[in-house]
Amino acid sequence: NESGEGMGFTQLYHGFSSVSAARVWVLNDLYVAPEFRNNGVAKQLMNAAKELALVDNVKGLSLETAEDNINAQKLYESLGYVRELGTYHYFLKL
Repeated sequence: NESGEGMGFTQLYHGFSSVSAARVWVLNDLYVAPEFRNNGVAKQLMNAAKELALVDNVKGLSLETAEDNINAQKLYESLGYVRELGTYHYFLKL
């Protein structure tokens, strides 16, 4: 914001899709501080991530969210993200 206070962040990681033989980015985190929510900050962060990915010439951005995080799903879909059907996400806790 104008006073230099951070409003939020995204974390982007480089990846490679062996299926499409192309570089991709994984958007691992999207966070907006509570006092800045519902003001378009998340959309600005997502658009900035997209612009950086375009400059880096990657095939696309990948992300995941919880099934019950409806607000995030609406945001992502409004920005053109498409939910992949027929795949499962697995995690091995160590």
